[in-house]
Amino acid sequence: MQQIVSSAREIHSRIVTGRKPSMKFPLRNLSNVRYTPRKGYFELAGKQKERTLTVSTVKTFAQTLRMIALSRELIEKDDRATKRDAYYQTKNWEDARCEDQVESDTILDDIEAFFGVNKEQLCFTPDEHGGLVAGELVVVDRAAPGSNRTLDIDCTKFGSGAYGIPPEVEHLGFKTKAKFILAIETGGIFDRLNRHKYWDKADCILVSMAGVPTRAVRRFIRRLADEKKIPVYVFVDCDPYGIANIYRTLKVGSGNNAHLNAFFCVPQARFLGVTPQDISEYKLPTHPLKDVDVKRAKDALKNDPFFQHYPEWAHALEQLLKLGVRAEQQAFAKFDLNFVMDAYLPAKLKHPEKFLP
Repeated sequence: MQQIVSSAREIHSRIVTGRKPSMKFPLRNLSNVRYTPRKGYFELAGKQKERTLTVSTVKTFAQTLRMIALSRELIEKDDRATKRDAYYQTKNWEDARCEDQVESDTILDDIEAFFGVNKEQLCFTPDEHGGLVAGELVVVDRAAPGSNRTLDIDCTKFGSGAYGIPPEVEHLGFKTKAKFILAIETGGIFDRLNRHKYWDKADCILVSMAGVPTRAVRRFIRRLADEKKIPVYVFVDCDPYGIANIYRTLKVGSGNNAHLNAFFCVPQARFLGVTPQDISEYKLPTHPLKDVDVKRAKDALKNDPFFQHYPEWAHALEQLLKLGVRAEQQAFAKFDLNFVMDAYLPAKLKHPEKFLP
């Protein structure tokens, strides 16, 4: 709230003294990030863009201030608005209204970067669903919003279902004696492991990421791993998307959200599989790499600081390009429906020191 009021006063002061108001935002892309293993995530390199009130920027400038005003209103009322709610709120802004949600989402990203806090702190919540959790974990939640009473949620007692990670996770507490967290890309593999209570056999916590993990999923895993001092192993498809988008985003964050990667990534995560080496060793069924796969892999090798830093990862992507194929997690069903949990995962977990960084 103090930042919002202070910024508004500065802009107002410039206007009443006849000066053009302006706002500075960090550039949010891979060209303005650096990766240092000591910190373990992408951070901003320092480049900024300045938005000055001119004829050509008047609409964007007005939209930015209106969105900040909406945030202040939500903070004062202790209320929440989804990104979709925020988009429809702009329809009341007359000439400053947003034509589509992409436009309002960009404004939200800008004010998040401007203040250096996350959208949730500004009282905006994502429309996306969180991931699912099963296994040796008790989540301590509030009994109701604003309540001081707590509620213990046992993630072993959802039958054939699982606990859904909420959009906001900062208030959650954890109780667990699990040995590790297994973050899984696909719902199919998560469902199989959960159905057969693999988490009981392996003494672990399963988390379904359902593709590129949402901010809530990344923050949930990060807080759980930090507080309980347990390792995080990641199990995704062996393709450029699984490696360069899903895993990379979970571990070190993204260029677009580099101002928040310190909180929304899991630097301690290690890559269990599926690896290009697994394709050869297990003679897995594969599919040819698509043009978009090849482009994604080459872009990662050329432009991504994470893959440039680790020769092991550069070699893995080059190996995948050489093979010219991709393999899915469920390809292990070639041997047996439960091969992945009866053979593949136990064999891998005997040597976590061999996991890719």
